[in-house]
Amino acid sequence: MSEPTTLERVKLALRVVTDAFDDELTLLIQAAQKDLRIAGANGSNVNESDPLVLLAITTYCKMHFGAPDEYDRLKRSYDEQKAQLCTATGYTKWTSEDD
Repeated sequence: MSEPTTLERVKLALRVVTDAFDDELTLLIQAAQKDLRIAGANGSNVNESDPLVLLAITTYCKMHFGAPDEYDRLKRSYDEQKAQLCTATGYTKWTSEDD
């Protein structure tokens, strides 16, 4: 059996059983990926197969999908996850001025 896609994992986490929201969720996944890269998480380990990255993407999607009751809690959680990824070795590409 093949690994589930990021979209399938996000849909499972959001309890979405229809394909009707696939375009919206795909856009949110792409936005989360871009947000992580903008914040500085762009090392070789930043991919959806990494559980920490997948958790951050899922939290981002939960935060922005529909009208979540706990937006503020989800926002704080995502911001903390993003900050951890953006400061951890292996999740960033820190370069010196000599590079």
